[in-house]
Amino acid sequence: MDSLIDRALAEMQFNADGLIPCIAQQHDSGEVLMMAWMNADAVRETLATRRVCYWSRSRRSLWRKGETSGNVQRLIDFRYDCDGDTVLLLVEQTGPACHTNRPNCFYRAVRPEGIATLSEPVRTGA
Repeated sequence: MDSLIDRALAEMQFNADGLIPCIAQQHDSGEVLMMAWMNADAVRETLATRRVCYWSRSRRSLWRKGETSGNVQRLIDFRYDCDGDTVLLLVEQTGPACHTNRPNCFYRAVRPEGIATLSEPVRTGA
């Protein structure tokens, strides 16, 4: 598996900061959940464990999705585009994907009448 991961990493185009943008998509519905960044270590860990790991630019450390919230992403399929400069992860999302507790991070839309909020936070507890 390590040689396969090394081969994939060699084909990916990381930016000057060593990062590559990554879109997470729910594997069965096609819903786009979020965009985050990965570095080579996050790619390696994700492929090795099948649990999605990103790079947190604010914390400057690996961010294992759901580590504190429990809203984990299990990797179903790892893809990268023709230029090798963007990753697409097909995942099985547990709980809300967004830190705002919404199902996905793309809940705002620009409409002729203004900015619309498309979903409310998921309520937890009683």
